[in-house]
Amino acid sequence: MAAAMELRCWGGDWGLPSVHTESLIVLAYAKFSGAKVTVSPIDWTWKTLTATVPELLCGDSAVQEPTQIINFLRKQRFNADYELSARQGADTMAYTALLEEKLRPALLHTFWVDAENYANLTRPWFASRSPFPLNFLVPMHHANTALSRILLTKGEAPLHRITEVEGKIYSDAKECLNLLSYRLGTATNFFGNTPTSLDAFVFGFVAPIYKASLPSSPLQSHLRQLDNLTSFCDNILALYFSSDHPYG
Repeated sequence: MAAAMELRCWGGDWGLPSVHTESLIVLAYAKFSGAKVTVSPIDWTWKTLTATVPELLCGDSAVQEPTQIINFLRKQRFNADYELSARQGADTMAYTALLEEKLRPALLHTFWVDAENYANLTRPWFASRSPFPLNFLVPMHHANTALSRILLTKGEAPLHRITEVEGKIYSDAKECLNLLSYRLGTATNFFGNTPTSLDAFVFGFVAPIYKASLPSSPLQSHLRQLDNLTSFCDNILALYFSSDHPYG
């Protein structure tokens, strides 16, 4: 009998099973591969500051980071990519790298650095799900981490301040969304009739931008013009995360 699997992640809102990109990726992949996981939101625990989520617990194993969790699930014979060709496997790696390079900085900026979004959406959401005094520390910790990560990856000399890299960040992100939209075309999934790990990664990155009630977001406005990408997110939510298919 297979050991029970527990997935610790940030909880859901905005019509999403989680507001957290990495958690969304793993939740989607678990659904696509048929892995049965018990979802445990870390809301209201002392782990909200120190925990690395998502975290998959199975027997004596504790696995973190989406790629490592997906690899672990594959070893348990939950493999959503088993029908992919070598070329499709290479494409998966290339598009996943593209998401990290081009879309990640804009995602971080939109939720954690943009002052209006942070004050009105992101900070209140995470603060409300963290106990005192972490309700002050958790949002600040994530915001500082996001800013540092953006400047580390995008702040090449002489671009040292965040205001100087914003234009490049959003230009790259819109280009990435356009490429994803072109690659998806009229298909429901990126490869064939069933979703794979690439679909999970794209969903995790794109769905929060699409669904969040953002006061300020040129990226969200651009995304909502790409009907096939928004339909892609809606289809996954309807098929795998609707009330008829509760996650967890």
